Amino acid sequence: MIQLSSVTKAFGNQVLLERVSWQISVGERVGLCGPNGAGKTTLLRMLVGFEQPDEGRIILSNDLKVGYLPQDGLAHSGCTLNEEVSKAFQPLLDIQGEMHLLEEQLGDKSVSTDAYNERLSRYSDLQEIFRRREGYMIDLKIATVLRGLGFKDSDFTHQTHTFSGGWQMRIALAKLLLSRPGLLLLDEPTNHLDLEARNWLEDYLNGYPHAVILVSHDRFFLDAVVTRIVDVGARTLTNYTGNYSSYLTERDAHLNRLRERKRRQDEEIARIRQFVDRFRYQATKAAQVQSRLKMLDKFVPIDVPPERKRVHFTFPTCRQSGRQVLELQDVQKSYGENVVVRKAALFVERGNRIAIVGPNGAGKSTLMRILAGVESPDVGQRYQGHNVIAEYFAQDEADQLDGSRTVHETLAAGAPLEAVPTIRNLLGGFLFSGDDIHKQVGVLSGGERTRLAVARMLLRPANTLLLDEPTNHLDIDSTDVLLEALAAFKGTLIFVSHDRYFVDRLATQIIKVGTGDVLIYPGSYEEFRWSQHENQQPRDQIVKGGSRKSEQVGAGKKHKQAIAKKRKAQRTVETQQKQIADLERQISELEKTLKQLELRMAEPGFYNDPKASQPTINHHQTLMWQVGDLMHQWEELQLKAGVEPAGES
Repeated sequence: MIQLSSVTKAFGNQVLLERVSWQISVGERVGLCGPNGAGKTTLLRMLVGFEQPDEGRIILSNDLKVGYLPQDGLAHSGCTLNEEVSKAFQPLLDIQGEMHLLEEQLGDKSVSTDAYNERLSRYSDLQEIFRRREGYMIDLKIATVLRGLGFKDSDFTHQTHTFSGGWQMRIALAKLLLSRPGLLLLDEPTNHLDLEARNWLEDYLNGYPHAVILVSHDRFFLDAVVTRIVDVGARTLTNYTGNYSSYLTERDAHLNRLRERKRRQDEEIARIRQFVDRFRYQATKAAQVQSRLKMLDKFVPIDVPPERKRVHFTFPTCRQSGRQVLELQDVQKSYGENVVVRKAALFVERGNRIAIVGPNGAGKSTLMRILAGVESPDVGQRYQGHNVIAEYFAQDEADQLDGSRTVHETLAAGAPLEAVPTIRNLLGGFLFSGDDIHKQVGVLSGGERTRLAVARMLLRPANTLLLDEPTNHLDIDSTDVLLEALAAFKGTLIFVSHDRYFVDRLATQIIKVGTGDVLIYPGSYEEFRWSQHENQQPRDQIVKGGSRKSEQVGAGKKHKQAIAKKRKAQRTVETQQKQIADLERQISELEKTLKQLELRMAEPGFYNDPKASQPTINHHQTLMWQVGDLMHQWEELQLKAGVEPAGES
């Protein structure tokens, strides 16, 4: 389908790829991994044609449509959300426009019979093409994708320029998914998605019929979607079969084998050189020396990628807080008529590890600011416990850094004395090395500033951490540094994150925010999703007492095996149920329209004027076909979902 043949690509003196050959087959789902700067984004841009290789060729199969989603930078304006996303179906919309024009022309009584028959024939041909290409399903497809990515039905008529940058990228993703290219290239597609939207995209890509290549720092997403990992690094591409977890195991094994081969080769070369040096000037050994020199020339050096440095970090020591850390009593917060938090009652105990989840715009950051004490509620009270030393990491934390300081000075300022020796190691863990540590903060990119802000937060003594999207702009290695430190943190942790792996590893309690409600679910995120699927009511909103917490955790563990087995099935059923509901709504609307047309066709004299009646007859026939298609899909979904269609035995 697509092939790289001896491709070389460099920027200045930095060679990213050197004489690389690679092939992607139909239907593959490939994840690109490797350190920052290795060339993952460059490879995607070459595949879509935005960059050209310095040497070699990129060969695409005939008529291959390539779709590309960059990390950011896309914006839309000038039309509604529905109109913008509909552009993914432009060829079908053109056909539909011509059909509407022909419908008007068929009602013109002044045209000749030959012209009328010609238009009728053309209309019939277009109608068949439109039906075959599922043109009558456009509205359903658009609604399914937009809802899956977190848009509300009321958003469909909003002008695109009113959406923020993150939502603009969702619009671009929706258009790309609906256009269904033969090769789908996604560069960090989950950056602007909340957890529910990520879960939906995961399911969508698992059912996608064409090839997908993606770059993502979300290892859970990679595990769930890809079937092959390509490691980009050391100027080449290395293939690993399986998902990201399999890749980690196989990569380490591969590198160990490579290092062993390199060790043996070095030993052999050293032995041969020792022989040459010893007997170089002895005439009796001249032939043997020459033979060994030729052997040295034949050695192909084994290139071992540099070992990725793992940084282990622990938080500075801090005195323990009291048992009660934070409490909210009947807290309410509104912005105008929008009630973000309604009558929230929360009790946070020492040692709690709480993840706040909910769709974008639901109020997660607002609740976090109230908990951190940086924003006051309109109604209710916030109480902070004894000896609580809190550190709050806001989404805009990077913007608060002093641009005149260097990277090293930023971390050193305010760090406890015992942590100063670890600063360089910590900076390395967040991709600051060499002269990077002497750069002024003001010249750093947005992603670099975020990484620096996270590193600075790790050096501050605290017994309570409130973190709002700390993993934004972090690669997998940097996320691992943060994750490992937080996993070993002995204090209280409250965080917002859209990284599923991050949430799964850390959270023992979930707070769901949405439509003003704040509800607590004891247990992991997986258990929370299970409770949502089972339509279980949340536990008491105030969690107090260690024994009660132990009971909740113990009860949750009993479900884990069942959760693991049923997870994929339940999500498939959820998707199918939504599709069934959408189909039923569309069928109902079409049947109402059909009834109106049939009443008109039953009127006396309707068929007296064939030219006038024909557009109505054609419209009726089109709707009948459309209903038939929808019913067929509805029946198939019913069977897949294990529900027997109504009227059957």
